[in-house]
Amino acid sequence: MKSAKSLNIFETKDFPLLEKIINQEKQIIYLDHAATTQKPIQVLNKLNEYYTNFNANVHRGAHQLSAKATEEFENARSIIREYINAYSDKEIIFTRNATEAINIAARSWGEFNLKEGDEILLSIMEHHSNIVPWQLVAAKNKCKIQYIGITKDGTLNLDEFKSKLGKKTKLVSLVHVSNTLGCCNPIREITELAKENGSLVLLDACQSLAHMKVDIKELNIDFLAGSGHKLCGPTGIGFLWAKEEILNVVPPFFGGGEMIEEVFEEKSTWAELPHKFEAGTPAIAEAIGLAEALKYINKIGLENINAYEKNLTAYLFERLNKIKNLHIIGPQPNIDSNRAALAAFYVEGIHSNDIAEILDSKGVCIRSGHHCCQPLHRYLGLKSTARVSMNFTTSTNDIDSFIERLDDTIDFLKFNS
Repeated sequence: MKSAKSLNIFETKDFPLLEKIINQEKQIIYLDHAATTQKPIQVLNKLNEYYTNFNANVHRGAHQLSAKATEEFENARSIIREYINAYSDKEIIFTRNATEAINIAARSWGEFNLKEGDEILLSIMEHHSNIVPWQLVAAKNKCKIQYIGITKDGTLNLDEFKSKLGKKTKLVSLVHVSNTLGCCNPIREITELAKENGSLVLLDACQSLAHMKVDIKELNIDFLAGSGHKLCGPTGIGFLWAKEEILNVVPPFFGGGEMIEEVFEEKSTWAELPHKFEAGTPAIAEAIGLAEALKYINKIGLENINAYEKNLTAYLFERLNKIKNLHIIGPQPNIDSNRAALAAFYVEGIHSNDIAEILDSKGVCIRSGHHCCQPLHRYLGLKSTARVSMNFTTSTNDIDSFIERLDDTIDFLKFNS
């Protein structure tokens, strides 16, 4: 199998951090892309360009710096709309992150629409950011949360989904790609069943947007949450997409400047979409940086990224499956062909934190813990797992180095246990 560099899928020089030498001898091997991606130099330069050449607040100023900042900021909204094939720029709400996006959906739509006895259908594999907001709404509005389990292969249990989807189900809120199991959920099939039932669908697309085409029209969903820092963009920026007819009728979540039309002593009226949901000064530089990141991804091509990462994932599993007493949770690539380019695993008799710490000393960055999926780990009877996650910047050489150092780490921990 060829390396990423030989495929010319990206330029190594575009990612300065990946060239970093640590411990005076080892080039860093970054395998924690599911937590956050590295940023290409084009994004870093764009952030610098904003602060150097047209740093100003958006929408409010009459001067040329504000006009330029507003143009770039609103252009970023258009680029996101094109990226997910949304209907209108008005449907793209800038947020601090995907967690805030889900909270806005939960508090603005959920508190406004859910009644006592209504049900919200989640899966056991959800990230905490797609559980806790709904728990808060359920407690306040006296509604109920139902959870869908997983199969023995580590995929969503569709039979259980069908059995729990009922007349009381007002919302189905699911992750597109699990950050721990790596499975890709069959959202189009789920949406068809949900719509027949009269339920709305929210999609947590944090782990899919950087790796595959996500088309909201094709998926026929109602809400989508996205995260900038998992898309090679800056931290502190995310977005909520929702259908315009939904956003028009629900109340705003945050109040303050920018989101108002008029303010009186007794009441206020709201600005038009999307500004109704964007109170205060937004993350201007971060939004512009995210747009630059999406341009970078589009230049490579999501189809090229997806095809490359499928081969990379198969290679990773081939190497991991040969390690004695190592168990990967979630489906094998031959079971879920759209499986994410990651593997969460545990080694019998060894704590995942010990594995991650020793690998770090060897120049390899992986994740350990529950990955903000405590209910899933309890469901599986595990306290923690180690996770290696890749993207288009990862090469087979990176995997080979990781496996070599993982073998050494396991041998060391077993000898000293």
